[in-house]
Amino acid sequence: MKKDISANFKQSTVLPWIEMRIASQSTACYQAHSHDEFSFGIIEQGKANYRNHKTTHHIGKGDIVTINPADVHSCNPEAGTWSYSMLFVDTEQMGRVQQEVIGQSHLGYSADYTPFRNALERNERIKSRYLSLFQGLQNEASELEVYTRLYDFIEAVHGQTPLSNKPLPSSSLKRVQEKLLDDVSRTPHLEHLAKEAQMSRYQLLRAFKHYYGLPPHAYLMDEKIKRAKVMLKSGQEIADVALELGFADQAHFQRQFKKKIAVTPKFYQSHFVD
Repeated sequence: MKKDISANFKQSTVLPWIEMRIASQSTACYQAHSHDEFSFGIIEQGKANYRNHKTTHHIGKGDIVTINPADVHSCNPEAGTWSYSMLFVDTEQMGRVQQEVIGQSHLGYSADYTPFRNALERNERIKSRYLSLFQGLQNEASELEVYTRLYDFIEAVHGQTPLSNKPLPSSSLKRVQEKLLDDVSRTPHLEHLAKEAQMSRYQLLRAFKHYYGLPPHAYLMDEKIKRAKVMLKSGQEIADVALELGFADQAHFQRQFKKKIAVTPKFYQSHFVD
């Protein structure tokens, strides 16, 4: 049997109840079938006929397909090849996260989860949130960061709107901020931060970002880079800075530093240390 090299599967090491699939230049066709999990993904190349809810959609690059558990569907390329990425998310776990974001599930479906409203999405906000989530899973970002991206996606796909007025920081939010700043070399688990704040995970992420301007994982990274600048100016070795601030390695530090400052740590340091 010829090995199909057009498809790759991977179980997330960050959230093990999510499976990733990438199909590149595939000619695969799928008969009508269903999944026990939520499944959703993006078409990256080519065109296909996608049938769900007894309706056929003609889809192409940039379109997001959203499939509920037990939905019978099929998806096949119109001609030639197609490329796409998909996520398969455990229904029970998805339901728990949804409850934090949108509360009660819709009538007519299992009380354990809220179904996607549409079989197809072309909203740019949903698209960007999906790509961010997939990238975080693929690159094995921290649990804190991946959860943040998952909540962002669910918020977008279910039409939730951001908070409008900036609140005063509660004492619980300040405790979370202090916990992040006390030891920037460690990335705390979202569950621990939520308990510290006495909020749900989603409530914490939403409130923290609304007040401080960044979700906790990004706020922590921002603080690391600010401290790195001070350390580099003082003449500390780049490798030592990376280690002390909790970066995976020097290369990771350099990538993150350049994202924020637009130059490498070495170039930045050269302007202050002979």
